[in-house]
Amino acid sequence: MPNFFSDDELRRLRLAQESANRTPVPTQMVSNGEFNPLPQSDRQKQVQGRIEELADELGRRQGLDRRRFLGTAAGMATAFLAMNEVFGPLFDVSRAEAATPEMANERADALKGQFIFDDQTHFVHDDYREEGILGLARFAAENWNPELSKEQMSLAIYKFENYIQQIFLNSDTKVALLSGAPFDDPNWWFMPNEQIHRTVNLVNGVSGTRRMYGHFVITPRQDGWMDQVDRALETMPPDSWKSYTIGDPLSAKTQYPWRLDDEELMYPFYEKAVKAGIVNLAVHKGLMPADYEQSWAGVWEYNTHWDIAKAAKDWPQINFIIYHACMRPFIELPDAALAQFEATGEIEWASHLARIPQEHGVDNVYAELGTSFANSATTNPRFAAAFLGTLIKNMGAERVVWGTDSVLYGSPQWQIEAMRRLEIPEDMQKKHGFAPLGAADGLVKNTIFGYNSAALYRLNLRAELPPMENDAISEIKRQYADAGNLRNNATYGYVAPA
Repeated sequence: MPNFFSDDELRRLRLAQESANRTPVPTQMVSNGEFNPLPQSDRQKQVQGRIEELADELGRRQGLDRRRFLGTAAGMATAFLAMNEVFGPLFDVSRAEAATPEMANERADALKGQFIFDDQTHFVHDDYREEGILGLARFAAENWNPELSKEQMSLAIYKFENYIQQIFLNSDTKVALLSGAPFDDPNWWFMPNEQIHRTVNLVNGVSGTRRMYGHFVITPRQDGWMDQVDRALETMPPDSWKSYTIGDPLSAKTQYPWRLDDEELMYPFYEKAVKAGIVNLAVHKGLMPADYEQSWAGVWEYNTHWDIAKAAKDWPQINFIIYHACMRPFIELPDAALAQFEATGEIEWASHLARIPQEHGVDNVYAELGTSFANSATTNPRFAAAFLGTLIKNMGAERVVWGTDSVLYGSPQWQIEAMRRLEIPEDMQKKHGFAPLGAADGLVKNTIFGYNSAALYRLNLRAELPPMENDAISEIKRQYADAGNLRNNATYGYVAPA
């Protein structure tokens, strides 16, 4: 979770995991370190207050204090009940579920076997030494909490052991794709490609099943990048490729932006990828601040949809999986983007991406939901509904894939629950021609949660899913649950103070 916060900015932020308001879903914007989080909005304050009121009332009836109650399945239902009261009936939840532990537990048990393939997950390597990440823990110990443990000081919550706990034990995720991120300065990389490869082999070796896939991060225009691709193909063939056309995602002064449709730069790489049979290319797009034309002058265009269609048409063998669904709004609450959508039916850049398959006659462009869904599902769920409706209407549910950007935001379970419960409001369905999302385990949500990525990565669910139910990870999860450790609904990152 690297960041470029100044000392003054750090003094004005708090750690989400240090917050006293450990609600099952975040009630204010959480930053993964790439942007300054906005303060809690009035409606988010209302949600938080209502969660606390309901938790006190319903928890008391069950003999639980607020914190313990909010860690239960009924507590999770309570959070969505509160959001419905504030934002309108967007989530499938009832007061009976929140008030009746047996009903909430029965629902959770019925869904825990759902196949969920998380297409975007991260952790940082053990020797990460950049002050931008480790300095935060020192600052927290000096200014917020002198009792911070050595584990927190070393930021173990962003490393391998906690990654396994949050992804596979504290959530219903079945398969994860381990990803990295490039920076102009290689010291800032989350982990080298070699370690991603070793981690994938380690986890799959321990589990005895295919629980993890891994990217190889490419760095076009940097010296020797194609030589690295050749070495990877010879010594550690990846499951897919990961790329950032913006170059460095955290610096507007990046030196290496590039285009997907650059025939001289990229087409030789595509030829190698196709020949090797590794044809999934994840592409970071979108997530720009509202003032992007000034703050990212000269490079922001590289984070848009402008280069996707031609590359996809020229290379139908390649699957272009556009991370964050190319959604532009980033360092802002979704309210303005929702107002724009209500008036025009457009979501900046995401709508353009969604229309590419129909407008250009291609079927190899996909939208991934990581961060874009996380930042809207709890800050303005009506916008999350508009976002999903736009993608599904134009691309089809079969081209939308699930990702959470965890473990940077903590456990992915709150995002999973938000997706399971979210429905597009009837007025939005009627006005924009959106189809309903349907049941938590209905065709649309199952397709997005896992079926699409299973197809992309050639995972035979009939053959490979049943063994996962009895592999080493499932056994550890059962022991973990028996010990009473499920589910902590952890949220990580930075939040603005009250």
